[in-house]
Amino acid sequence: MNYYIIIPAHNEQAFLEDALQSIVKQTVPAKKVIVVNDHSTDDTAAIIRKYSDQYPHIRGIDILSSDQHMPGSKVVAAFNKGMSTLDENYDFIVKLDADIILPENYFENIISIFKSSGTIGVAGGFAYEKNPEGEWELNHPMNTDHVRGAFKSYSKECFKAIGQLNTAMGWDTVDELLAQYHQFDIFTEPSLKVKHQRPIGKAYNKRARFLQGKAMYTMRYGFIITFIASVKMASKQGKFQTVIDNLKGFFAAKKEQVPYLVTLQEGKFIRQLRWRKIRQKLF
Repeated sequence: MNYYIIIPAHNEQAFLEDALQSIVKQTVPAKKVIVVNDHSTDDTAAIIRKYSDQYPHIRGIDILSSDQHMPGSKVVAAFNKGMSTLDENYDFIVKLDADIILPENYFENIISIFKSSGTIGVAGGFAYEKNPEGEWELNHPMNTDHVRGAFKSYSKECFKAIGQLNTAMGWDTVDELLAQYHQFDIFTEPSLKVKHQRPIGKAYNKRARFLQGKAMYTMRYGFIITFIASVKMASKQGKFQTVIDNLKGFFAAKKEQVPYLVTLQEGKFIRQLRWRKIRQKLF
């Protein structure tokens, strides 16, 4: 199976080379790797040139955006720009962050996963981060059936069904919800341990939590599901303020009548799916 990788990179000199090393060492190499240099002011561009000069399948492109590192819009806009430069001669497409390290057999296993069933639309491993003692430990805060946005692989059919990724907070939730709406499955493989070098949530501040609440509104969650999801997030982050900030974002979006990211029919499916999972956990 052919696969393409797109890596958005903004000031990633500390991590990018590790990520690219893990990519070129794959037992089944990518057909194309696009590194999108998004307005970097450090040595990110030099690292990209180093690898693109050495490896013909790696290419860098430059874009200019804001310096603000807000989760969601910036990284997806860079991904979409990279996607626009590619042809369609791939079996699956990969969105990869610049601060990850993949095991050498990662994509060999992803290929096996996609080959195992035509209904699998999104696949990935699990995130590991260094603890204070310097040991890599599991830190996958979302549901175990969720693929982290830092290392998502989409089958071609699934990616085309859900359309271009949304440049908004919550993009890596709405993509999986829409995948399931289009009858694709989400597959996570615990044995695929992905090292994530930047701690989860480092870029999440009050503004980001506010935007998360707006994202829940645009996904047509409704107030009750938004509240439950916010409480769950707050408990995992150890910050009750998350609930307040999320709800502020939700009601701000409602007041401003922010356009929804999903249709009425998709929204109905999403709410039914969320309620089903909530009941499964309660009972």
